[in-house]
Amino acid sequence: MNTTPKIIKPPVTDDVIRSLKAGEDVLVTGTIYTARDMAHKRLCEAIDKGGALPFEVKGAIIYFCGPTPAPPGRPIGAAGPTTSSRMDAFSPKLIAAGLKAMLGKGYRNQAVRDALKQFCAVHLSTIGGAGALLAKHIKAARIIAYEDLGSEAIRRLEVVDFPAIVAYDCYGNTVYKSPPTACGDR
Repeated sequence: MNTTPKIIKPPVTDDVIRSLKAGEDVLVTGTIYTARDMAHKRLCEAIDKGGALPFEVKGAIIYFCGPTPAPPGRPIGAAGPTTSSRMDAFSPKLIAAGLKAMLGKGYRNQAVRDALKQFCAVHLSTIGGAGALLAKHIKAARIIAYEDLGSEAIRRLEVVDFPAIVAYDCYGNTVYKSPPTACGDR
């Protein structure tokens, strides 16, 4: 198997998505956007009302992240991934609107996995607990929407060689063996 990471540069096309397989390492370079629960809710409400979104969702990558404040001389503070399942209720609508990749950590539900297959998109995972290290790949950060949400405001990030793995591909494959179960489930 080729161990050289694939480079992804947004806006991402269907051809790029189809070339990605579960388990492959990728490096993202270019513009991505942060959004967590409340920002996702507002984005979906805007879609439902036929309103404009604060960025072009077609071909975009959303990073599930609520970064800490930037220290002096840096564009952003720690920028680790949020648990992806928190966005499961919203992701299918954004994927249907043209979102090509999401970046977070952990499992996705069946509705999200079905949307990835139906609309040719992927879910990428990155390292939880490594927010300070991941922030070194972020060269610029600017709030572009929902500033009232504080750390959950939507930010436009410029990233270089941001490391991730294809956790769910557009073919229904995943790096995960099975979803987690509740304590005591057998």
